[in-house]
Amino acid sequence: MDLVSLQQQLQCPNLAPVESWQPAFCGDLPLLITADGRWLYQGSEIRRAPMVRLFASVLIRQQQHYYLQTPAEKVRIQVEDAPFLVVSSQWQASAQGPLLTLTTNIGDAVSVTPQYPLRLQCYQQQALPYLQLWRGLSARVNRNTYYQLLEQTSEVHCAGASHFQLKSAGYPFTIGILE
Repeated sequence: MDLVSLQQQLQCPNLAPVESWQPAFCGDLPLLITADGRWLYQGSEIRRAPMVRLFASVLIRQQQHYYLQTPAEKVRIQVEDAPFLVVSSQWQASAQGPLLTLTTNIGDAVSVTPQYPLRLQCYQQQALPYLQLWRGLSARVNRNTYYQLLEQTSEVHCAGASHFQLKSAGYPFTIGILE
């Protein structure tokens, strides 16, 4: 096992074994995760960070829907965009080159690697960078972090467009395209 893989395992949150549970679907829960990362239950914001982290630990995406899944029940919730936001970045040295670690709004630090890549996705008619996470989940890179990362990109020309790329642990990731 290489250092990047070990570091990735140590940084991932303690996830519940959601994939091994097969509960019955119990319907919709009036829980909404807004595009700005707020969790609303019946229109009221959940302000207790430990409660949000608890819900996030059993969050899963299946067939374009989001669910909170426990051993006893599975409920569908609504997500406006991505359930999480990337709020900060940090570079560190690795044997494969500089390694980019991104931190989400709930405190998960995830190193950008082929297992957890950055990818472009359309939101409100704009191609924005998202960090692919576990269980089909993702985190949209917030504006401040995006601009900080954009300053560190290299421009690569491909198929008539300028791709702005970062390299993390030797792997290239496009965070913007100019046609």
